[in-house]
Amino acid sequence: MDKRIRVGVVSYLNTRPLLYGIRRSDLMNEMDLIEEYPSRIAGMLMDDAIDVGLVPVAIIPRLKEAHIITDYCIGANAEVASVGIFSEVPIEKISTVLLDYQSRTSVNLSKVLLKEYWKKEVVFEDAGKDFRSYIKGTTAGVVIGDRALEQRTQSAYIYDLGLAWQKHTGLPFVFAAWVANKKLGKDFEEAFSLANGYGLHHIDEIVAEIDCPWYDMKTYYTKNISYQLDEAKRKGLDLFLQKLSHLH
Repeated sequence: MDKRIRVGVVSYLNTRPLLYGIRRSDLMNEMDLIEEYPSRIAGMLMDDAIDVGLVPVAIIPRLKEAHIITDYCIGANAEVASVGIFSEVPIEKISTVLLDYQSRTSVNLSKVLLKEYWKKEVVFEDAGKDFRSYIKGTTAGVVIGDRALEQRTQSAYIYDLGLAWQKHTGLPFVFAAWVANKKLGKDFEEAFSLANGYGLHHIDEIVAEIDCPWYDMKTYYTKNISYQLDEAKRKGLDLFLQKLSHLH
């Protein structure tokens, strides 16, 4: 009997629509689902502790072998809502940016955008677990995921990284994609892609299961997060990886 496929997923609200179908599919008999935050899933894929993961796209160049599987991703055509630079002052007054320890793609995206789009030099600091309490004065922070939705209610200035990227490049952005570090077989990949798509037809049921006081989940799933990994998103992804290779 073949060994089970180890699948790493992010336990954020933005993955719920993709997981909805996966958890209800027969594939659950073939795989082990491991939930962690994005940078941890990335590390597990690089260490071969999992076979495929919904990982920050910034790690793709660091993998010996990388196969993007499925037609789905965590992406945005403009405002993403849950990835931003948050601060008490306008961006031109920011001196330091704390970088969310849970992220790899978004912290690199913030570096690209501050350099190219906002043309702003800042000091970047890797942040620990309780870093949001240090977002004050001229110190801003890159916050991602569910905590970013909460941070929206607390920060005077929100610089949405999905929107800034779209304004800067004219392209959508891919924050995370399903990446395998080995070939998993056509049958599994096709069934896995279908399972990902199932939840997108059940958004109302997914929203009904969530209690999020900070943001409207129907808006989040239908207007902010864009799950289709289409041609425009692939172009945005290629451009980001190209910019990443020039980032110092």
